[in-house]
Amino acid sequence: MKIGNIKIDIPVLLAPMAGYTDYPFRVLCKRNGAGLVYSEFVSADGIIRENIRTLEMIHFKKEERPVGIQIFGSDPKIMNQATKYIINNFKPDLIDINYGCPVPKVTKKGGGSAALKDLCLMDDITIAVVEAACKTPVTVKMRAGWDMNSIIINEAGPRLEQLGIKALTLHPRTTVQKYNGSANWDLIKNLKQIVSIPVIGNGDVKNIDDIKKMFEYTACDAVMIARAAQGNPWIFDKAKELFNKNHQSKKISLKNISSMCKEHFRLLTNEKGNSTGMNLMRKHFSNYLKGFPNASIFRQKLVTANSYENMILGLTEFEKYANEES
Repeated sequence: MKIGNIKIDIPVLLAPMAGYTDYPFRVLCKRNGAGLVYSEFVSADGIIRENIRTLEMIHFKKEERPVGIQIFGSDPKIMNQATKYIINNFKPDLIDINYGCPVPKVTKKGGGSAALKDLCLMDDITIAVVEAACKTPVTVKMRAGWDMNSIIINEAGPRLEQLGIKALTLHPRTTVQKYNGSANWDLIKNLKQIVSIPVIGNGDVKNIDDIKKMFEYTACDAVMIARAAQGNPWIFDKAKELFNKNHQSKKISLKNISSMCKEHFRLLTNEKGNSTGMNLMRKHFSNYLKGFPNASIFRQKLVTANSYENMILGLTEFEKYANEES
């Protein structure tokens, strides 16, 4: 699969997820085989103000390439300026425009999926970003429409292609649905038939069987994984088997889980410091530590650890248990 001039070996991608796809999580998914990873979505306003926290979210390392930076905003001029800033200072492999976030604090300001209510504004934002990106490919991640009475993907898809978008990711729910109900994969299938650029499917992909089914049912060019990767970066290693018959994925043991928890914690604390790294790691422990005997005991101990030393102690105890059980 290619997006513009970017070759993607394994067309199973890590979705941009607020609060999750920071450098430590992205690099772990990349090491396990994610074909492309994305930053958390970042505010164009925050970028041009050079907000420190916003710029930290854009930071990435060579190991992660190919990597995309996802931005959102409602003002074409500001989106243009933010894109230029990112290209000049960070040089990502692609820029992704967020037309999919359904969170009210974003849509009330006209960002994210609010653009689905005004295709002329969507056009203006898209033109501004494509112009600023120059030779860097620009992609879009979007929802199918604002609500069930305004499914606009069949109109918006070809429009975005004409404006220079190099790939489209569709989460086939509406803004109003948020994450409720079922994702309508028929919309991905239909979009693939009416545009010539790559179409990336997203939504209700929980495991390897779902990845396979989405490829087969929709004929999409790639599948984007979101929540199914939380606590399970190995899903990308497993996905390689769909494209390489000689690849044998790892059989995940408690020792693998223990090692992944330790490495994730190490990366987070190195990147963010002990205190922030600890707090960010709690949600990851909740995702990693489930589905095996005594998981709740170790999960409780690590999630509630009140100091760096106690969190290290909890990890050491889990490592000992994992070694004994393997």
